[in-house]
Amino acid sequence: MKPAFVGMYVGTQTVQGSADASEIEALRAENERLKEQLARTRDVEFLGDVVPADLLSELAASRKLTARSAKTTTKPMTGDGGGLWLQVTPGGRSWLFRFNGREMGLGSLKDVPLAEARGRAFICRRLVRAGVDPIERRNELAAATAPSPKKRTTFKHAAQRYFDSKKAGWRSDKHSIQFPNTMRDYVHPTIGEWPVGDVDTDALLKILEQEVRGPDGKVIGTLWRTKPETAARVRARIEQVLDWATALKMRQGENPARWRGHLDAILPARSKVRAVKHHAALPFADMFEFWELLKTRTSVSAEALRFTILTAARTGEVIGARWREVDLGAKTWTVPAERMKAHRQHRVALSDAAVEVLERMKPLKKADDDFIFPGAKPGEPLSQMAMTMLLRKMGRGDLTTHGFRSTFRDWAAECTNFPGDMVEMALAHTISNRVEAAYRRLDQLDRRRRLMGDWAAHIKTKPVPKADNVTHIGAAR
Repeated sequence: MKPAFVGMYVGTQTVQGSADASEIEALRAENERLKEQLARTRDVEFLGDVVPADLLSELAASRKLTARSAKTTTKPMTGDGGGLWLQVTPGGRSWLFRFNGREMGLGSLKDVPLAEARGRAFICRRLVRAGVDPIERRNELAAATAPSPKKRTTFKHAAQRYFDSKKAGWRSDKHSIQFPNTMRDYVHPTIGEWPVGDVDTDALLKILEQEVRGPDGKVIGTLWRTKPETAARVRARIEQVLDWATALKMRQGENPARWRGHLDAILPARSKVRAVKHHAALPFADMFEFWELLKTRTSVSAEALRFTILTAARTGEVIGARWREVDLGAKTWTVPAERMKAHRQHRVALSDAAVEVLERMKPLKKADDDFIFPGAKPGEPLSQMAMTMLLRKMGRGDLTTHGFRSTFRDWAAECTNFPGDMVEMALAHTISNRVEAAYRRLDQLDRRRRLMGDWAAHIKTKPVPKADNVTHIGAAR
């Protein structure tokens, strides 16, 4: 009597006990038959479609392969019909569906029995007849069902969250204003949309060594060398944000913004850096005191200087201004292209204070073609040196007329939320055509009017000592 088999597992074809090779092979064949039979009794679901089990039997009637031949054939490619092929390679056996000169994998024979492969091929044929690419359908379904990757926090978002969590504890209103402004102007354009975990030393150097332009729009050096105090604050604020992000497990590793033992080996010490000399400018916190001093002067030069400061215009634009360029009703001053540095017409939004200057100059007007600020000689404008000489007479020979454009720019960056490109437009600096077109569509002149109104209010408002001599005039509306 032959030994009995203790157990048999269909899924793995594991046989316990002992038997000769022919009996083992017979059992394996029976297992395959049972698996194929089971496959024919189940519906086939594939690519969002279903083939009912009763249809699988009909599909088998006209096909070439059998469950056994699929396991034993040695041909590299065997067609079953209807675009279904069995591929045999040294790595195993797998199903392919061929259509329109393309091939689509349907799974391995080990995982997909013959009956199920026929069901999958049937669904693919149905898609092709409907004009749908089955490969594209599979990719679409995979993308729709794939788990979405965890959204990574950007540096800009992390900085905002850090600011929101810390600002209540800051004693200085100045710091609460400067933190988001420096991020907006110096940091976010470079790494704002980066994942906070990806910020590295190279990114820090791009920020600290970014180009800085002077009041005339020309590059005067890097941030670290031309504005060392501002650059140091920017670096420290980035370091704080990254430390906060590390504590909340948004990033790992050392802080690339740290100074000691890292950036101090790359950049020169702040004490060794001298800012590039350019037009001497008055700190914006001192504007009220200077304005009060200027109010004691009533000459044409004094009025011209007041108008220059209030409009943040260049000296040549002001002394060459004629009455025909001004529309007092609309509160605008249109400087023709031939008098502009960039050779493009520039419209200036006039604040009420600037209009008051023009009203005081009206008694000298004889014709629309007259200069608004006439010189000593009839028909001639004020001289180029007139406002410089006035500053010297006031005891402020350390300042230049052009430097007040820098004062205006620094005030806008530190104390307001007006967009940087809008400030550049107010200064008549060239910006990209795409940005300028977008601003013009938004009627940027009206917003610049509010900018210039806030600038005039800052000039005429006595600073509050508790705010470290910085007056926050308002935000862009």
